Amino acid sequence: PYLAIDETSLSNGELYTFVTNRDACTRECSLVAVVAGTKSEDVIAVLQRIDEESRYAVKEVTLDLSDSMRKIVRTAFPEASRVIDRFHIQKLACDAVQELRIKHRWDAIQQANEEMEEAKRKNEDYVPYRYSNGDTRRELLIRSRYLLFKSADKWTEKQKQRAAILFEEYPDIKKAYGLCHSLRMIFSKNTIKDAARLAMARW
Repeated sequence: PYLAIDETSLSNGELYTFVTNRDACTRECSLVAVVAGTKSEDVIAVLQRIDEESRYAVKEVTLDLSDSMRKIVRTAFPEASRVIDRFHIQKLACDAVQELRIKHRWDAIQQANEEMEEAKRKNEDYVPYRYSNGDTRRELLIRSRYLLFKSADKWTEKQKQRAAILFEEYPDIKKAYGLCHSLRMIFSKNTIKDAARLAMARW
């Protein structure tokens, strides 16, 4: 009654669609179907070979955010609720934080280019501004990439110092990181599905 559907690459970059039994937890009887490719029509054709009674008995399917996966589930398991996989939600939040960092990085590159042009015009040596940890603006934003993926309690001393500077200079990144981290905490602390959904709604 509880399935998961996802795509993965086994070899040579070729994608396969896997449908698995979540209750089996990767043990015996975990695998429901493996279909070469991700085209919704092909996957549906394979899944419809399963008898209709079994397919209509499926109550819930966990999937990612792709339209093709939603179409597959809606057609093959019409009675099932569709639940977005928590890891895909967390990835979206992390991607949003990184996009904000990259936007600021491009702004810093543009600013540095303008400062270099100005120094050249004045026939002066260009000396970029450096923060207390020795990073320039560009370096700060480049080197902050990995710390934004981690919880603050896992930062090294250098990462703590860099994060303090980053968050002081870019409060929007601090806010985005905080939201992303609180989302991570919702999933790590709320093992009961309904509690996680309630916490997500509040988030």
